[in-house]
Amino acid sequence: MDYPLVFVHGAGDSARAWREQVAYFGARAYALDLPGHGERPDTLPESVSVADYARAVQAIITNELRLERPLIVGHSLGGLIALQMGLDFGQQLGGLVLVGTGARMRVAPMLLEAARTDPEQAQRVLKQSSVSNQGDTARLLNEQNKAQPSLLYRDLMACNSFDVMDRLEELRDLPTLILCGAEERNAPVKHSVYLHEHIAGSTLQIIPGAGHYVQREKPEEVNRAIAEWLTGN
Repeated sequence: MDYPLVFVHGAGDSARAWREQVAYFGARAYALDLPGHGERPDTLPESVSVADYARAVQAIITNELRLERPLIVGHSLGGLIALQMGLDFGQQLGGLVLVGTGARMRVAPMLLEAARTDPEQAQRVLKQSSVSNQGDTARLLNEQNKAQPSLLYRDLMACNSFDVMDRLEELRDLPTLILCGAEERNAPVKHSVYLHEHIAGSTLQIIPGAGHYVQREKPEEVNRAIAEWLTGN
């Protein structure tokens, strides 16, 4: 497949999460900021759903990037957005790459409350749980762009209310690659296995020595997995 790649980041993050992948895939790669994240102004209300984010990403692809048949590569919340886009705009897409995500991603009540009352502390907790035992948490925290204080809570609430477990069979005609770190804690490996078992024709690859931020901890392995999958499809 020679489609363009659109990379969508996770909760409270930014397009920087994908810089290793953008550098590897070059001119065909586009990493975007969700509304209110990174360099993109916020155009959404205080409370949003994954479907709202999916529509916003589709609008960026159509009106700004003007891409045809892109593959949506989503991490965490970005993976939920990719799934929603596959369901809502599947005929306009070339495929999906789902990284560290699931058909449903419940968020611990304590983390939701922390995101509401102390978003900086919640972000630290989230990032510390997002790397493997060998991961460099300090580096990831230092690289993290700070979103507006209310955005992490908004993002996590969108994750918490998302559930397409009974709709995955609708994606059977959309080529799908599923990637997961073997030490994933935020979206455990069983989430990726469930996706693989319920999306007909999908490919699953579990990457050793990585946690939730597999694309940051193991960028070469992630890049190679995507490139080999593209070559084989």
